[in-house]
Amino acid sequence: MKQRIRQQRLRRFKMNIPLILMFVPVIMFYLTFRYAPIGGLVMAFKDYNFYDGLWNSPWVGFQHFQTLFSDPRTVEIIRNTLFLSLLSIIIGFPIPIILAIMLNEVRNMAFKRTVQTVIYMPHFFSWVIIAMMIMTVFSLENGIVNRWVEAWTGAPYPFMYNKGSWVAVFVGSGIWKDMGFNAIIFLAALTTIDPSQYEAAQMDGASKMRQIWHVTLPGIRSTIILLLILSMGRVMEVGFDQVYMLQNSNVNEIADVISTYIYRTGLQGAQFSLTTAMGLFESLVAFILIFSANYIARRFNEGLW
Repeated sequence: MKQRIRQQRLRRFKMNIPLILMFVPVIMFYLTFRYAPIGGLVMAFKDYNFYDGLWNSPWVGFQHFQTLFSDPRTVEIIRNTLFLSLLSIIIGFPIPIILAIMLNEVRNMAFKRTVQTVIYMPHFFSWVIIAMMIMTVFSLENGIVNRWVEAWTGAPYPFMYNKGSWVAVFVGSGIWKDMGFNAIIFLAALTTIDPSQYEAAQMDGASKMRQIWHVTLPGIRSTIILLLILSMGRVMEVGFDQVYMLQNSNVNEIADVISTYIYRTGLQGAQFSLTTAMGLFESLVAFILIFSANYIARRFNEGLW
């Protein structure tokens, strides 16, 4: 009996060898660029210098963490990161869902494909291009929007130099760039819903909105919760490219986040141990948030694990 089971496992392994070989590069990528760098976190507990190297630099324990959290600016940077990230999730997370539902209801395939192409395209632009487009639209001197504003009010409005409007532009640009690409996942989830459920709802006299509320959204609930859990793990990650390309000295009080702090202090200021401590703190908070979100989801039988 054991011999037969062993032969079946060996036969199954041989059948899956092509798939395993295809998966090897993925494993190597994560081992090289995700797991191997974890060893460098020891730098947060050392006074790192190039001469002694990573392992021979003097051990200082939690000194860098004490320095980090005794600086009032650190609290402001963490607050800015949380504010911008949570605002982007709260406002931006539902939009791909709404967009996917709207596209799913379109019956003209030519129109549907055209819209999909237009809304997917910004995802493939770099933030350098997106930032230049935003400056062209909202520039104080010759921006398209400010030409209209000046024609109506007599004076242009400093969209990129006012904190409130800068936050609106920041969140809006992030949503515009990624909403089309994120909608692909929800469109794929919508295809798994049994059409007979819509037919039954129509026979019961349910309107289109009722069908969306009672059939569509419950049908993709597990996908929504899965992506929401994953997004909670990125709460402490405000994209460096986006912030760096859009920020200016007038809005630094709200635009200075963890990623820009690490770039400025770690790379430009060569304080590698201090910024490694900040990165470790960022990862720890993300770890706690994603496990907390998954714990809450499991209470409703929808956890990721």
